Order: sequence, then structure tokens, then C-alpha cells
Amino acid sequence: MPIPEDVTGDEIDKDVRQELQSLPKTLAEDVAKNLVMVARLIDEDPEGAYGYSKVALRLASRVAAVREAAGFAAYASQKYAEALAEFRAARRMTGTVDLWPVMADCERGLGRPEKALDMAGAPEVHKLDKAGQVEMRLVAAGARRDMGQLDAAIVTLQSPELASNSVQPWTARLRYAYADALLAVGRESEAREWFAKAVEADRDGSTDASDRLAELDGVEFVDALDESEGEPEKPSQDDGDGDKD
Repeated sequence: MPIPEDVTGDEIDKDVRQELQSLPKTLAEDVAKNLVMVARLIDEDPEGAYGYSKVALRLASRVAAVREAAGFAAYASQKYAEALAEFRAARRMTGTVDLWPVMADCERGLGRPEKALDMAGAPEVHKLDKAGQVEMRLVAAGARRDMGQLDAAIVTLQSPELASNSVQPWTARLRYAYADALLAVGRESEAREWFAKAVEADRDGSTDASDRLAELDGVEFVDALDESEGEPEKPSQDDGDGDKD
């Protein structure tokens, strides 16, 4: 797949670059460039990112960072079985538990929420950092909702992290998930409160909390162009017989 001229491979994280040092120099450069393209495209063009990840995987399947990148590209493309296989491979190579929450979410994607809940109660969760534990809580709540256990999903999200006034990278998503769960059981006023709190914490626009809040408040955003196009056609003024040209 083509690599844009502005991509050098030096853009990758230093830890990944260090992993690639086990490869011949030219090969390491090629893999690095493909990993840069995965990172560049994964949000806007998941299928494109997936294509580059397959190239990197073909070149260096024994590098944990490559397996992890391939996993995230497959995950973004909703290829959950493939993503889970890559995450498991990366975990075997590194011995870390960092990927545990996203692995559990892959189980949800495969229609196995019970398995995701089993993983949420596993000893590995205690080895996660705070961000990882919050992510695991979000996945577990999603699994509860998958199973129709709406009240249990709400309880799952109730935590010290949710109650905290400090804003962390995961705060907006946690508050948003809680608001959405409340809304799902008809607790609209509480949901509105938590969507508002999510907006306060969402400094980079990672959620659509502001849109959800506006929807609850009955605010409609109308595109000005659409509005003008929707105006009724004015009667012709060319003649007085009522016929239009």
C-alpha cells in the first residue's frame, strides 16, 4: 500500500521504535511507516488502517507492537474475532494485562457478554492501572446492557471515579455512559444532569454529550441550507392567470 512522502516512520512512539530495533534497519523503517499509517487512519478510515496493519503484520508478526496495532485496526473495523486473536498474541509476547479491557469488549462484539463479565471479575483486573480499571467498568456495564440488565449496568458504573470532581482522560466517557444508562431506564432528569457533567469534562469532544443534552432540552439544530431548501416555492408573478411557467 502506498506511503505518503511526509511519513518517515520516526513519528512512532519511542517504545515501539525500540521494539523494532530487533529487525534489520530497512525492514524496521518499512514496518514503522505502516504503523504510522495505522495510527493516522484508524479513527477516520478504519478499513484503510486495517490494510496497513496487515502489511506490517506480514513484515513483522513477531513484534508485539505490530500485533497490538493489528488488533486495534481489526477492532476499529469491527473484526472482533481477528482483533481478539491479535490482542491475545500481543499479551502472550509482553506478559502485560493492558489489553484486558479491549479483549473483553471483543467478547461483547462477538455476542458473548457473559464472557466479558467473567473477564471483568478476573484477577487480571486488579493489575490494571486506574484508566484500565475504568475501561473495564465501562465494558462490564455495556455487557450488562447487552444482557438486558439495565439496572445492573447503572450500579456497575457507580464508583469513586464517577463521583470524583477531578477530570481525567476517561471522566467524560464514564459520565456519558452513566447518563445513557440512566436514560435507558427512564430516569431522564438524572440523565440530563450527568450528560451536563459529561459536557463539562469533555474537553476534546470525545463524546456527543452536548448533542444528547440539547436533545433532552428540546433544542433542534437545523441546517440553514436545508431550511432554505425546504421553503415552499413562491407563486409565479409573471402572469395573473394562476399558471406557472
